Amino acid sequence: MKSLRDLAGLGGLVYSTDHGRMCPDCRQPQAQCVCKAASVPAGDGIVRVSRETKGRGGKAVTVVKGVALDADALAGLGKQLKAACGSGGTVKDGVIEVQGDHVERVMEALKKLGHQVKRAGG
Repeated sequence: MKSLRDLAGLGGLVYSTDHGRMCPDCRQPQAQCVCKAASVPAGDGIVRVSRETKGRGGKAVTVVKGVALDADALAGLGKQLKAACGSGGTVKDGVIEVQGDHVERVMEALKKLGHQVKRAGG
């Protein structure tokens, strides 16, 4: 049988019936978590747009990096860019991926939104 001291060393509260899931780092309810809120990537202010095919079975993907927005705003921007190109895609790890070769359309849309844009890669 484990003692109370051993259970405290496991990391603390994980789930509460009052609040639901708890963040293991800041020990707040996940809806009020403060440790992931300040994770906006610091960059040079230039949004870089490139086309990648590596690791995708030869399929082209337009990649947007360097957008200094929080996760929710980045997801909204990704949705706007996918709609402008008429294709699917995803937003993960601060990078927007749009399926297909839409570099020019994405650059045009980002310039209209007021971002400083550069084409990266060949």
